[in-house]
Amino acid sequence: MIEAVVALAVVAIVLAAIGSLYAGNTRGASQVEQRVALVETTRLIATAVMGRNDINSSDAAGEIGGYAWRVQATPFFGGGPAVPESEWIPHLVVLRVQSPTGAVMSVETVRLQKRGGG
Repeated sequence: MIEAVVALAVVAIVLAAIGSLYAGNTRGASQVEQRVALVETTRLIATAVMGRNDINSSDAAGEIGGYAWRVQATPFFGGGPAVPESEWIPHLVVLRVQSPTGAVMSVETVRLQKRGGG
């Protein structure tokens, strides 16, 4: 009789450990899934909104699928002298995306734009 009680206790402990591990893995998988969705949405916005010819020294904001985004573009002066004869103007572009869960991703890049807007 005691052997059966001990065996049941061991089985209960093992099942509790397995349940805890399963819950942890499910939570982790959900967080990874949310992070991948945030990265993919950021990539979508970066390619759709931040076109080379559409860069202006201004801000833009919007929402796609519940993800709020904001783009800020300013002329980039990397500490070096400006090259007036260059046909390209560098712009610092900062993209910030916030997921519906509150997670935030921020991406900074330098984009080149031809002088004269085209």
